[in-house]
Amino acid sequence: MECIVRSSHYLQLLPCLGIVAGGGRTDKPLLKAGRAYHKYKAKRNCWPTVRGVAMNPVEHPHGGGNHQHIGHPSTVKRGTSAGRKVGLIAARRTGRIRGGKPEKHGKEEAV
Repeated sequence: MECIVRSSHYLQLLPCLGIVAGGGRTDKPLLKAGRAYHKYKAKRNCWPTVRGVAMNPVEHPHGGGNHQHIGHPSTVKRGTSAGRKVGLIAARRTGRIRGGKPEKHGKEEAV
């Protein structure tokens, strides 16, 4: 592969040819828990990710109960104490989305 660059600023404009190594590596699925284990083993304690509702009540605010449910609104205030801020922190709005854009009931003229 040849590349001819004619410029007065040749030293500042060196071309970069080729592609990035390892591109598309994340496209292949891991398929097994063992591969995910070895992937995250080199990093830190970030795997496996356990849901809050699957924990005991001493471990997470969403834990406990006779079946897996949060049991109270998942939204918390922004000024809530540390350890209680889980779920939707300072949600902009809650509840069912109602309304929408009004429809235009006018005559459309053909051009």
